[in-house]
Amino acid sequence: MNTAGTIDRPLTHDPKKQAPMKPSTSEPSGSATPDLDTRGVTGSRQTNRTREMHLIPEALARAHMHERLHEAQRERRAMSLATARRMQRRAERASLRARRALAVAVMQ
Repeated sequence: MNTAGTIDRPLTHDPKKQAPMKPSTSEPSGSATPDLDTRGVTGSRQTNRTREMHLIPEALARAHMHERLHEAQRERRAMSLATARRMQRRAERASLRARRALAVAVMQ
């Protein structure tokens, strides 16, 4: 049984071994969409796609590390802000103690 493949289930996934696409019969011959000459493009497109597929894990890892870096920077800023507020409260308490000590010294 020599059955041709369908679009959903081609006989092969290698574009060089697939049958060339034929022009649509429902489209008029003098249509506004020109026929494209894709000879030589399929190989480079397949190479680029393969290269991109191999680089996907690297891109995902890079994006993950980028997000972790931003998360660490946000955490450092939050810690710095909390430390600054704590130091400010400590300075305000020291200022109040100094005022009270001065008031007590002046009153005596």
